[in-house]
Amino acid sequence: MQFVSTRGRAAPVGLSAALSAGLAPDGGLYMPVRWPSFEPAMFADAAGLPPIAQRLLAPLFVGDALEPALPRICAQALDIDAPLRALPLPATWMLELFHGPTAAFKDFAARFLAACLLRIKPAGEMRELQILVATSGDTGAAVGAAFAGQPGVRVWIVYPDGRVSPRQAHQLGAFGGNVTALRVQGNFDDCQALVKRALNDDALAGRLRLSSANSISLGRLLPQMSYYAQASLGHWRAHGRTLGFIVPTGNLGNALAALLARRMGLPVGAIVLASNANATLSEYFAGEDYTPRPGIATLANAMDVGAPSNFERLRALYASDAEVRAALSAERVDDAQIRAAIGSSHARYGAVVCPHTACALVALERRRAAGDDRDYAVVATAHPAKFDTVLAPLIDVVPEPPPALAALLQQPSHSEPLANDYAAFSTRLIAG
Repeated sequence: MQFVSTRGRAAPVGLSAALSAGLAPDGGLYMPVRWPSFEPAMFADAAGLPPIAQRLLAPLFVGDALEPALPRICAQALDIDAPLRALPLPATWMLELFHGPTAAFKDFAARFLAACLLRIKPAGEMRELQILVATSGDTGAAVGAAFAGQPGVRVWIVYPDGRVSPRQAHQLGAFGGNVTALRVQGNFDDCQALVKRALNDDALAGRLRLSSANSISLGRLLPQMSYYAQASLGHWRAHGRTLGFIVPTGNLGNALAALLARRMGLPVGAIVLASNANATLSEYFAGEDYTPRPGIATLANAMDVGAPSNFERLRALYASDAEVRAALSAERVDDAQIRAAIGSSHARYGAVVCPHTACALVALERRRAAGDDRDYAVVATAHPAKFDTVLAPLIDVVPEPPPALAALLQQPSHSEPLANDYAAFSTRLIAG
């Protein structure tokens, strides 16, 4: 399989090259030249997430050096529970994606990307692999955990100072060794801009072997399709109906994965984007022009994105804005609505949720109020214990961190301040 840039000004490359580069040379994002097509019956003998992922992704690995390793990659990286739990409401479920080592859905993709990149060894390349990741909270921890202690790899986590929860900040700086956390005076979009500029800096690439672990990386997007495949296939077998998903949305990678699973023939129903007060996507899906803008701080901080990178991939899938808007819908949720949803979630749904999942619950309630009685799964993207300072004033009992997260929070944590300045960033990377 060959992969091409969304901007169409770069030569096609193989999978390993696309994963290693992160961004295409023309600044675009990599996509396969064609998406495979499946039917639910083709997964009849695939039980569990790793076998489903292997079958789903196999056509994209054909002809690449990673192809023989795909079964092992899936078994290693995707051995994480992703239960679909019924909620005490008609036609409503919750897809829990927070059972990985850093208690967020980012663990699936980060572990998969790491398993791939650690197997890619360009001929004659002796330089250390430098992984750059901008994070609004959860991505950096997942990437740090996936690469921590791996020889020949250096990870740089770039996050907005003061815009992640205290427990998220502790996680980001707790790995040490080959993982460095840099806190930037700015917002997530500033952090993402620093990373993108570095990846497009030819002079820097001449000195350092760079790659990205953000959702701009194809290696992050592909494995995320697998848990939508597993959930929708299980629902199809049990009920004979498609399953829609309400997805907390910031940089658009997770929701795009659901869309791509549906595009490839999986029994995925309607897809609803649940965003916070950052209104770029909700305004676009309401018919306005796509207008990126600086991100604003909200309680759902991992979604504080004003310029979602994966919109470029989404738009490239369709011939017109009208087709994009027909494929998805979006809801905007403000902080007051997030607080109300967290406060009532246990009584109404039997679940305590993080602020991001709360956005999805609000979107669900709006759909039900509008008469939409289709089957939906609310996507729970992070364990609520990561947001104890948000939850404590709103509910009586804040859940304890799961064991893996608790262990990480016991480690010492250190991060370095970094000016919101590309020269300072590139100088720090070169200094090592």
